[in-house]
Amino acid sequence: MTGDFNIRDYFWDPNFPHHSFYRDIFFEIIDSFQLEISEPFEFFPTRYFDNLQVSNSVLDLVFL
Repeated sequence: MTGDFNIRDYFWDPNFPHHSFYRDIFFEIIDSFQLEISEPFEFFPTRYFDNLQVSNSVLDLVFL
């Protein structure tokens, strides 16, 4: 399962300093399908903002 889930969280984005409540709910759903997150070898943003005041982020995830 892949997609742009729009959940910012430090678990998959080391540049984001916060934990998201939505990640917990999302992982409960993922666990119910017996899927696991595919962790990248390198962390890099998957969403790039035009506004330089906003930091780029990781929103695209893959579950196997």
